[in-house]
Amino acid sequence: QLQLVESGGGLVQPGGSLRLSCVASGFSLDYYAIAWFRQAPGKEREGVSCASSSGYYTNYADSVKGRFTISRDNAKNTVYLQMDGLTPYDPGVSYCAANGRFYRYRRCLELQYPDWGQGTHVTVSS
Repeated sequence: QLQLVESGGGLVQPGGSLRLSCVASGFSLDYYAIAWFRQAPGKEREGVSCASSSGYYTNYADSVKGRFTISRDNAKNTVYLQMDGLTPYDPGVSYCAANGRFYRYRRCLELQYPDWGQGTHVTVSS
């Protein structure tokens, strides 16, 4: 049974940092692309970043380029999202998701993701 569990969310001041983790169980990340999505209250879910199975290809939404960094540790079945320079436009629930069909696709934010975690909440407030 495939399972993804996010952690690392919390309260942070504007300009602060958080590091999110996504741990996979029931499958190996060696053959899965992983993406991070976020959803602010009352808004649609949007893709933030993604990485191919090896991490060779990474994509970022324009709004987070230069501030967020995605990385993988496949030996630990874990994907991270380092978020620096957080702003009031960044808060919401962050989700990780997996795609095992096109796991080496270069433009991974364009993929459909059938497997999702339950999310971790991010709050940016002074």
